[in-house]
Amino acid sequence: MENIMSKTNAVMVACRAEYIEVEPNVKLHVTDAGEGAPIVLIHGWPLSDAMYEYQYNDLINKNFRVIGITLRGFGKSDKPYGAYDYDVHALDIKRVLTGLEIKDAILVGFSMGGAIGIRFVAQDQGARICALVLAGAAAPIWTQREDFPYNLPTSAVDALIKQCHEDRPQLLADFAKIFAATETSINPGIGTWLNDIGLSASPHATAQCLIALRDTDLREDLSKITIPTLIMHGKKDKICSYSLAEQMEAAIINSELITFEESGHGLFLEETQKFNSELIKFAEKHVCVEQAVGLNTGS
Repeated sequence: MENIMSKTNAVMVACRAEYIEVEPNVKLHVTDAGEGAPIVLIHGWPLSDAMYEYQYNDLINKNFRVIGITLRGFGKSDKPYGAYDYDVHALDIKRVLTGLEIKDAILVGFSMGGAIGIRFVAQDQGARICALVLAGAAAPIWTQREDFPYNLPTSAVDALIKQCHEDRPQLLADFAKIFAATETSINPGIGTWLNDIGLSASPHATAQCLIALRDTDLREDLSKITIPTLIMHGKKDKICSYSLAEQMEAAIINSELITFEESGHGLFLEETQKFNSELIKFAEKHVCVEQAVGLNTGS
């Protein structure tokens, strides 16, 4: 009986929290799996950490601890009414990583998650993050300005916000048509899965994050990033044009751009093997010395 209790207690100690409170009455869903140097995954609009399903196993099998954070308002995280700008999300990420006592992590951000990752890293200044990966990132600005003639006109995003309030399922269906390089680049099963994740988001958060995407200028944030940065971007991206990747590479001092020639916005699904291998190669190169020793010794 004593041995059974000891084993049960060991299992209980090994379990990790699936929800972390970032402020009173607001908990975020977290996937925390694997052992080793930490890689933190931030999803895009309007998805959740579930979007990284086909990254988790490869990263875990390469001896990384993978922490997928679902932003407030999305997926299984709480969905409070309130602000959903990049500063709110960056503070939530900080509180999750502080609660988990994470340091020297590699932060991966996809699409809006990449934009939020830029804001977080610019504020973090190396306190918790040692390297950054931007995948199809909606940065430095998602919409055009007089001095920034790239990507979408603000009027196009205004139309998306209006549609979100009038027919959100149709908005997601329309978005799905331009998510990949072609409408058949991602199979119907994967498409349905992504759509279901998007429908699980709060309508309020979905609209408010579109406003943040439309209005936020991250050019000053980019100038503050000095840690190693990998930019991965689909050449055929219709949501975050390839020109955005070129702008990020030019603005981030210590950055490298890898082009996914056959991908649209969904590069993590369209060229999964390449995406995973490039991410792992970058992570293994930039893991801190102490973590690398632990990985090599199996401790």
